[in-house]
Amino acid sequence: MKKWLVILSAGAFLLLGGCSSLDDVNSTLTYANEATDYVNEASDFAKEVPSLAEQAVSDQQAAEELEKKLKEMKKDIESFNELQPPDMAAELHQQIIDQNNKVIEGIDLYLDNIKDGKLDPRILENTEIFQSIQEITSIIDQIKKLGQ
Repeated sequence: MKKWLVILSAGAFLLLGGCSSLDDVNSTLTYANEATDYVNEASDFAKEVPSLAEQAVSDQQAAEELEKKLKEMKKDIESFNELQPPDMAAELHQQIIDQNNKVIEGIDLYLDNIKDGKLDPRILENTEIFQSIQEITSIIDQIKKLGQ
């Protein structure tokens, strides 16, 4: 009777351990998918914003759209920063947060300039927004490898 109890207990521990590993894999895949979605949004942002900023100098509607896009991207960044990464991606997630903070600084700078009526597309060129987005893309590629 004791042997059966030991065997059943050992089997239960093995199954629970296997579930934990499966949860880790699912967590990593989910995080990799969320990170990929985020980097796609950031890449689209990086492609659209420079030309929109140039239009915003002389077009009030473009200026309003630019402000909206900047605020949306900032909100997306803050949401991504709050994600709980799996243990194996924690260091990469922190690297993304560091780059995201640089992007937020650039967005805030540009939003301040919009508020002050100083729309100058060159300000975007001089911030680290686009370089940081490229860095984020590189980090996401590393995360995708974790999910495979």
